[in-house]
Amino acid sequence: MPVSSAFDIRRVIRPNILKLEPYRCARDDYSEGILLDANENSYGPAFQVEVNKTSIDREEQHSSVGANGLSLHRYPDPLGREVKQRILKLRPSIPSIDNVFLGVGSDEVIDMLVRITCVPGKDAILITPPTYGMYKVVASINDVDVVKVPLVVEDGAFQLDVDAVISVAISNPSIKIIWLCSPGNPTGTYLREEDVRRVLDSQFEGIVVVDEAYVDFVRPERGESYSRLVPEYPGLFVMQTMSKSFGLAGIRLGVGIGSRELVSYLNNAKAPYNVSTLSLDVAMSALSDEGLKKMRYVIDNIRAQRDEYLIPELRRLPHVSAILGGNDTNFVLCRFADSNGKRSNEIAKNIYTEMAQNRGLVVRYRGSDYGCEGCLRITVGTPEENKAVINTLRGLLEAIS
Repeated sequence: MPVSSAFDIRRVIRPNILKLEPYRCARDDYSEGILLDANENSYGPAFQVEVNKTSIDREEQHSSVGANGLSLHRYPDPLGREVKQRILKLRPSIPSIDNVFLGVGSDEVIDMLVRITCVPGKDAILITPPTYGMYKVVASINDVDVVKVPLVVEDGAFQLDVDAVISVAISNPSIKIIWLCSPGNPTGTYLREEDVRRVLDSQFEGIVVVDEAYVDFVRPERGESYSRLVPEYPGLFVMQTMSKSFGLAGIRLGVGIGSRELVSYLNNAKAPYNVSTLSLDVAMSALSDEGLKKMRYVIDNIRAQRDEYLIPELRRLPHVSAILGGNDTNFVLCRFADSNGKRSNEIAKNIYTEMAQNRGLVVRYRGSDYGCEGCLRITVGTPEENKAVINTLRGLLEAIS
């Protein structure tokens, strides 16, 4: 029996959150009928109302619905239950909607996890550089320490140093969260399941978060979402997003998947109506059968552009010394070197700056990240965009002596 079977979430959650009486509204329980509970504007969206000299023309089409037939004068479902039901179809291993949390982008999910677990000025989180920068930013905002255990970066492996992660985590009782990014950003690498399971099976008594923003880009033979492990490990929390594979960064919808108990604490601490009606409506369409079919079609095209064009063309360019990582995402981590084959932040930074300032082409400089010296992170674009970045890079690199 795994050690995680004895996991007690109450030892991780802050005492004040355990005692918190959450804000409740009538809409938590009742959402139909004549709704006069929330002090909404019963006339509907004001910009759509017809105003006469003596009265408001309260036509049904104006009073009850707004843009796209939505009841924009009503607060959204506090828990986004219909969207959660469709997420269960996407991730069928999730037991119920009670295991799903919705946030305003993954960044709110990150912030909420830190706020409900870490006492400011006392507790800590563990990260594995190079990794997503918001973990550190959120920790700093909440006055939480950051403990770093770098990934194994030799030869662009970007895998966990499992023994070091476990040793540091269990020897420091102030660490409440271990953040694992799979596939990683900026590494583009899916973390091995045996390594993730070793961390989960360890004596660590906090929460292990696997951030899967890019998981839908992973080829099936390489791996799949760790949300399937949630029923097995109550200390596991998996983060996903609508921003990447669904192409919906503008609706700011993040997803968290974990035990019912952990999700309930997140729901208790969040703002009452954190995700907007507009975002929930778009998510419903994206998570429909037709929406999922289109999402998978787009992913296939992105993978093909990445593997059959962008990576091979980058490797042909002068001063490109390596394509790092597992290439399990919608971006490529490309390393540049000087004429002697030495990794070069100077070349990478100059190319980044020239393209952004003078060529109308923006990529991401990552040379300052651990294990990423001389690197640019390049998103896989449309075929036309990918040709533009290759042609621009070729011209700039061939001009270097």
